[in-house]
Amino acid sequence: MMSKIFLEDVKIYAYHGVLPEENIIGTYYILNAEIHTDLWDAAASDDLNDTISYADINEIIHDEMKIQSKLLEHVAGRIITKINEKFSQISYIKLRITKTSPPMKGEMKGASIELEKSFLLGGIIENE
Repeated sequence: MMSKIFLEDVKIYAYHGVLPEENIIGTYYILNAEIHTDLWDAAASDDLNDTISYADINEIIHDEMKIQSKLLEHVAGRIITKINEKFSQISYIKLRITKTSPPMKGEMKGASIELEKSFLLGGIIENE
């Protein structure tokens, strides 16, 4: 049965980018995560041990965003890997990172990348 956890519009100030000034000045990033796992035990038990704490997911996101990288793809890959390492019951993660002030011409809300990955659960790959 499909269940999902969402973290929406997590706003973090960080220092990522290819240009040297991006690593000095920094900017805001907006992160959105969609995580698939079975939440029905928690729905019945009302026990945090039967679910994945979104506070723990948020902590991983914040910790990884502190590590400077040239590419947002690299940051997203690290976040997805860390979340999966901590919570093996996750079958799928989709993560979008938006740089709110990319150093480009024109006015825009931001530039984004999105990575998604399915994980092996019980010998089968879910959600593919």
